[in-house]
Amino acid sequence: MTTQTAAAVRSPFDLHGRCAVVTGAGRGLGQAIARGLAQAGADLVLLGRPGSQSSTRDQVADLGGDVEIVDLDISDHDAVERVAAEVTSNRQVDILINNAGVIDRADSVDVSQQSWHRVVDINLTGVFLLCQQFGHPMTERGQGKIVSVASLLSFQGGLRVAAYTASKHGVAGITKALANEWGPLGVQVNAIAPGYMATDNTTALREDPDRSRSILERIPAGRWGDATDVAGAAVFLSSAAADYVNGHVLVVDGGWMAR
Repeated sequence: MTTQTAAAVRSPFDLHGRCAVVTGAGRGLGQAIARGLAQAGADLVLLGRPGSQSSTRDQVADLGGDVEIVDLDISDHDAVERVAAEVTSNRQVDILINNAGVIDRADSVDVSQQSWHRVVDINLTGVFLLCQQFGHPMTERGQGKIVSVASLLSFQGGLRVAAYTASKHGVAGITKALANEWGPLGVQVNAIAPGYMATDNTTALREDPDRSRSILERIPAGRWGDATDVAGAAVFLSSAAADYVNGHVLVVDGGWMAR
């Protein structure tokens, strides 16, 4: 047994010596994922809007982790390529977490082109470009993990979120397509589909008594998810424990999809 294999057997979730890029880590799921990766030992590069990620940086630093903030508007696709090139020129990125995303709620007949393009540009095109830019060095090196945050709306239609649903279906598709191409090159590409989480994106739902009640009645766990519920899944998919998991969309939903 090689030293590397022995280490993986002893501690399959250990991320010491790994560098992870996390997008949209300023709050909610992204912040919890960043903390989880740091607790597992990873060094972090946080990509997101200017001024949005200082709290997460401080929390990771308090955990003893190495952390860097890089400003990035993911809807600016030229900037995605430029920033990715800068990061990969200075670091070996072992893990990419595509978490950043937006949601606009409106009746489908009222969705503007501006709203549609904003959601798709960030949630889908931005994800693909980040995979492309950070994934290329991984394929050349023969090792890497990419984890994107999908959604239950990667499987379902939802209500009043046509662009978001289309984008998250696309994230699931990109995950499978890249897994097929890059799996033979040593790169695992997976996604997490969070259920109904108590984050800013679900504030309107949680504040609507009828919608909140109908949602909770379907969840066997009987509660809204917490951002920390997703962190463990992200650590798993980023670790050696998931070396034979590829092209999978892991649902973390309290049992919603089982009903």
